[in-house]
Amino acid sequence: MKISYKWLKELIDITETPEETGRLLTGTGLEVESIEEIESIKGGLQGVVIGEVLTCEKHPEADRLSNTTVDVGEENPLSIVCGAPNVAAGQKVIVAKVGAVLYPTGSEQPLILKKSKIRGSLSEGMICAEDELGLGTSHDGILVLETALPNGTPASEYFGISSDYLIEIGLTPNRADAASHYGVARDLKAVLNRPVSLSSVDGFSVHNKDLQVQVEVRNQEACPRYTGLTISGIKVGDSPEWLKQRLQTIGIRSINNIVDITNYVCHELGQPMHAFDAEKITGKKVIVTTVPAGTPFVTLDGIERKISASDLMICNEGTNGNPEPMCIAGVFGGLTSGVSGETTSIFLESAYFSPIWVRKTAQRFSLKTDSSFRFERGTDPNMPLYALKRAALLIQEIAGGTISSEITDIYPEPIQDFRVQMSYQHIDRLIGKSLDKSLIKSILNSLDIVIENETETSFTAIVPPYRVDVQREADVIEEILRIYGFGQVELSESLSSDYISDFPVNDPEKLKLRVSELLAANGFNEMINNSLTKPEYQASLGEALAGSPVKILNYLSEDLSVMRQTLLFSGLEVIAYNSNRRQRDLKLFEFGKTYHLLNEKYVEKERLSVFVTGNIQQESWFEKSRETVFHDLAAFVNQVLAAMKIREVEKQHADTRIYKYGLTLLFNKKPVVTFGLLQTAVAKKLDVKAGVFFADFDWEYMLRQYDAAVQYKEVSKFPEVRRDLSVVVNKKITFEELRQIAFRTEKQLLRSVNAFDVYEGANLEGKKSYSISFILQDETQTLTDKVIDKSMQRLIAAYEREFEAVIRK
Repeated sequence: MKISYKWLKELIDITETPEETGRLLTGTGLEVESIEEIESIKGGLQGVVIGEVLTCEKHPEADRLSNTTVDVGEENPLSIVCGAPNVAAGQKVIVAKVGAVLYPTGSEQPLILKKSKIRGSLSEGMICAEDELGLGTSHDGILVLETALPNGTPASEYFGISSDYLIEIGLTPNRADAASHYGVARDLKAVLNRPVSLSSVDGFSVHNKDLQVQVEVRNQEACPRYTGLTISGIKVGDSPEWLKQRLQTIGIRSINNIVDITNYVCHELGQPMHAFDAEKITGKKVIVTTVPAGTPFVTLDGIERKISASDLMICNEGTNGNPEPMCIAGVFGGLTSGVSGETTSIFLESAYFSPIWVRKTAQRFSLKTDSSFRFERGTDPNMPLYALKRAALLIQEIAGGTISSEITDIYPEPIQDFRVQMSYQHIDRLIGKSLDKSLIKSILNSLDIVIENETETSFTAIVPPYRVDVQREADVIEEILRIYGFGQVELSESLSSDYISDFPVNDPEKLKLRVSELLAANGFNEMINNSLTKPEYQASLGEALAGSPVKILNYLSEDLSVMRQTLLFSGLEVIAYNSNRRQRDLKLFEFGKTYHLLNEKYVEKERLSVFVTGNIQQESWFEKSRETVFHDLAAFVNQVLAAMKIREVEKQHADTRIYKYGLTLLFNKKPVVTFGLLQTAVAKKLDVKAGVFFADFDWEYMLRQYDAAVQYKEVSKFPEVRRDLSVVVNKKITFEELRQIAFRTEKQLLRSVNAFDVYEGANLEGKKSYSISFILQDETQTLTDKVIDKSMQRLIAAYEREFEAVIRK
């Protein structure tokens, strides 16, 4: 949010510099991100003065140049070579002296004036044209002035150049009350204990009732308060220079005097306003209501938008009793009903709209305006009437006209103050320091928070409704602390702290970086996705997901109304987005949190997701492209587990509601990762047609199991021995079952088991042949053929007994 330092000073007496003011605001929670000097003319024409040409003679070496002497109010006149055709003795001119820095029109680079020789003649400055000063585009000749100001008068004084400071505040979403100069001034009032003064509206009066516009609010929920009046006989035109400069400082382009005044009041008071051309209000009636879904409406930007049944509209009476939309309430005006150069009378609107209604509409249309920014966060319901009078008086002052109707103020159910029960003991406990009660009351009063029902130990805080973020005891205590000053809470000589969680031995961020670098080295790209998602995604998996979804109370749209229970769908959205742009060979990963409601408790978990789809190997002159298969993903999973020192895992089949096929790996009897090929129906929910391999790691569990200690085992002095078997078993028998039986049978000598070939064919109907290698080793002696053969016979017997296997010779 942008704040003008000069404008702020009109509301509160600030003697502090912009930098000091910025520090005060940051201390109150309004973090100042930057302070920049703004000048109506860049550079402020420093070093540029009014001069008088004393002599003017042709340059002896150039027909188009003149040698002049110019009086700039100094002891000696300046010698200046000038190329302008209209230069002459006796003229009052603008002179840039040596050292002046100019910003010519259309140039990004500054022009620094230096003493020089031009064709052999000394030149100690420059007589300036309009474009050389940055005042315009004309370069027909030098500026010749009609002025009695003495020579040497700064040009900035002649042109009325003004400077200001732009204070950029990083406004947090909860501080809607500070989205204006008045709101910022209120915080300074509390810190500096100085009064804030708003412009008086005592001069407001109704001149006649010649232009009555009836108002009907049909949706009180969406529009609790609506005020308006008419002004006749106005003249639409350019705004005065002070108003243009005030808006320009905060980055707003001047449009015309009426629109500029509504923008001015919005940024001064935080109350958005809208002016309608009164002649374009059919039936001289304003109706605040909704319209049928699909109703077309052309907004100010010339785009036709389809209105939904949940969008609040400002309408006129229309024809045949059907309201005709003129404006999207609190968001954006219409193309045909706004103020134009031909407008002579207006209907001026100042209202309080429901934040929820405005937020949903602005989100659906992707419209972020100054108006929606404020309404969707919550404006002051007590401000519309004052803002209406303030704007009406400014319009009369700048654009003329007379107020031609009584003020309409429809406010059937006034919004009440927030009542918060407070305890002095809780205030001291949360602040960490005992504050004097008189100080607490003084701070709250400075924040417009009234104290009632005070006792020795407690009181009731009456919070004005414009502080939408202060509705709990902790919120009020935070208000006290931010004005008192976080820095004023001293640290004790001996510090101690209580904690409820274990301090990790390992650095989680370093481990995350290690795994990220591992995946990146294998060609993966990292994703960062929104934790909010569509409820129908997760609902489609039903009980396959743990717990229930966590719903958002003040969600912006139905598409972002629940917290994600899995990283699956956000990753599929990224795959769909890339696939639609012909990027189909993807390797992606994401560290993110999932959220669950388990046994009436909210649970937050950090997980790691890995996605692979398309070709794992790109086509080249050396080899053909190859599609991703399950074992490609398995290799990546094993690398991640190895990096986290997780070995000796057990395997189970993955949940077939999510995976066509896959595995769940268990470490110490708990699932650490599930991976496999996603069911086609799951991928198609995001319109992903290609096969997608997905791995879901329990990152928090992996962090807890990680052992930073280096484990070393002495290299055996005795060699390993390899033996191979070709085992024919039932087709349903998996290699994992064969591997587990092998380790249960030969616990002493067996070191590893590996399947290096699998065969299925017509001659093995219902059967499958595994070619398996076994690595045997004794740590104490060299194995003999007798010992090896005995171990292999035990393995063969176990396979024949457990699986009715046939050992192929």
